Amino acid sequence: MIYLSQAVGRPVTDRQGDRIGTVADLIVALGGRYPPVTGLVMSTAGRRRIFLPWSHVESIDQQGARLRSHTLDIDRFEQRPNELLLFEDLQDKQIVDIDGRKVVRINDLRLDHIEGRLHLVAVDVGAAGLLRRLGMEGPFRTLARNLRLQVPERYIDWEDVDPLESSIASIRLRVPHVGLRELHPADLASIIDELAPRDRAGILAALDDEAAADAIEEMEPETQVEVMEDLTPERAADILEEMSPDDAADLVADLSEAARREILPLMERDEADEVRQLLGYPEDSAGGIMTTEFIAIPEDLTAAQTIDRLRELEPDAETIYYIYVVDPAGRLAGVLSLRDLIVARPDQLVREVMIKEPVAVGLLADQDEVAQVVARYNLLAVPVVDDEGRVAGIVTVDDAIDTVLPTAWKRRLPRVFSRSGG
Repeated sequence: MIYLSQAVGRPVTDRQGDRIGTVADLIVALGGRYPPVTGLVMSTAGRRRIFLPWSHVESIDQQGARLRSHTLDIDRFEQRPNELLLFEDLQDKQIVDIDGRKVVRINDLRLDHIEGRLHLVAVDVGAAGLLRRLGMEGPFRTLARNLRLQVPERYIDWEDVDPLESSIASIRLRVPHVGLRELHPADLASIIDELAPRDRAGILAALDDEAAADAIEEMEPETQVEVMEDLTPERAADILEEMSPDDAADLVADLSEAARREILPLMERDEADEVRQLLGYPEDSAGGIMTTEFIAIPEDLTAAQTIDRLRELEPDAETIYYIYVVDPAGRLAGVLSLRDLIVARPDQLVREVMIKEPVAVGLLADQDEVAQVVARYNLLAVPVVDDEGRVAGIVTVDDAIDTVLPTAWKRRLPRVFSRSGG
């Protein structure tokens, strides 16, 4: 085992033990579980950087590198697309700790032999790595041992590391960010909040539109705007189409006028019309905080037919808690819970099992009034009706809570609804 800080700056000697340069960097090839070291970069007395294939290296340790080859290729080093320079590209750079779900800084890099070959196996993000680089690890450990103190150590397995775009010197290298795709949207949003715009762009480019939309919905409003306005209008439009209409409308309302003019015409017509409709209501009204995603069925359907309808529609988790029943004129006639639907006889009409005269609010009802209705009747969602009694949308409990709780408290509450259902 060796740390990068123990190798860089150490002498490179030939087979006779004569010094011919110093270790400037180590090179690994990405692609495997633990990237193998493929060579080292040697700096000569004339500050020339020369690439030495790993096959030319007999050994490397804290004393330096010893070569087995009689001859050297004196061509200047040129980095290939699938390679990382450990010191130049990673040392002191930010990375994403996938397992810890946060952004950290690399203090050192750990290499170890696997099946006879040196591989990058972990990054050191603890105080021990920083002390090692300063040459103070030994004395500090002695002092800590005498005082019965622990030396803070923290290592992250390379499998749990995701390098950021700005950490990579070669712009030809595309980092896949595979691990980030597996994170919960809230965790991913927290990570993206901490990153510079360039790194945010690299991560979002690796996500599909739905995953990007889920993450953006969880971000701080200021970050949402920054992220969307940094994207191409085409990508921004695609992501907005995947967001729930109310969240999309809230975000579009915060964008600059120029961004709105570019993005909205690029959205699918139905999605864009929904967003424009929601933008037309006062921000602090039921219409301004509702979503237009809900399930409405005719009152003459049977329970079995309603279940078949749900299978066809495949509604999101946010819309499935209640089913709204409407009369032939489209007016709200009742509401049906999933429990009521499941326990009903297959041939029973929904109007026979629905809750009649359900609680509802008007489009222009104040958001505080909506929140009080949700709390008073213990609702997961409340329907919003127009002047004719037709359902225009629903306000879910999480959106109702958003209107009355301070931001600090909202962040402590789990989201009741999410596209992932988790």
